[in-house]
Amino acid sequence: MSDSLPVDKLVEATRTIGRHETKNEAVTTALSEYIAHRKQVEILDLFGTIDFDRTYDYKADRRRKDSVNRPSGSNA
Repeated sequence: MSDSLPVDKLVEATRTIGRHETKNEAVTTALSEYIAHRKQVEILDLFGTIDFDRTYDYKADRRRKDSVNRPSGSNA
């Protein structure tokens, strides 16, 4: 069995490249960035798969919601 696992080398390289002071900080940052990247990839995979209504007017919907939620007598 090897004295140094490949993971140890990866963690040390991550710590060096990222200028992290501890292995824990390096691993936490690396995993957080990995998760964020994977979520972005999932979102990119959705492009072209979601149908939307080209006639939808989000500004009119906001105005409608604002007028419903505005207290009576408000001039804002």
